[in-house]
Amino acid sequence: MTNAAQVTGLLLAAGGGRRLGGRPKALLPHRGRPLVENAVRVLREGGCRTVYVVLGAAAQEVRARADLSGCVLIDNPDWTEGMGSSLRAGLEALTRSDEAARAALVSLVDQPGIGAEAVARVLAAHRSGDSLAAASYDGKRGHPVLFGADRWADIAASAMGDRGARVYLKAHEAEIALVECGDVAEPYDIDTEADLGRLQ
Repeated sequence: MTNAAQVTGLLLAAGGGRRLGGRPKALLPHRGRPLVENAVRVLREGGCRTVYVVLGAAAQEVRARADLSGCVLIDNPDWTEGMGSSLRAGLEALTRSDEAARAALVSLVDQPGIGAEAVARVLAAHRSGDSLAAASYDGKRGHPVLFGADRWADIAASAMGDRGARVYLKAHEAEIALVECGDVAEPYDIDTEADLGRLQ
């Protein structure tokens, strides 16, 4: 089985855009379509055959307005608790799935500067169910991040608040394969009104 067949994309797209006046990030316009569609396309073009999308804020509206056909959609009722709850919801859904996924490649909906080439590089770092890899930008760890399936339970258990997997990654820093992507991607977030100028 190839790497791409074993790695499932996991897109965290539940954020409510608190610093954006409560505009859900998944629905921000980008190239004429909701931002979540761009993030799904990037994961697919980077080699993820299956993509799980965790929704939260305005989940019904996202389902109605965005073309997420072919994706597995997960509703996170606890999205207001922060990114950790979305990561838990996604990993738990993958664990229960019949998919033969041996790893999850986690990306964030609000990072449109990260494209398919960065996804492909991190995906290629998958070796086994114990794999742990992350994109790096001038040596600094960022997204996307790849978690082998053997690590999912421990990552989910430590994912709290807005920290996501940060606690787990810090504890296992020496085991992370860093994949330099600074030459092909920019890891900025769309967090504030000023950031909206980066969307096209």
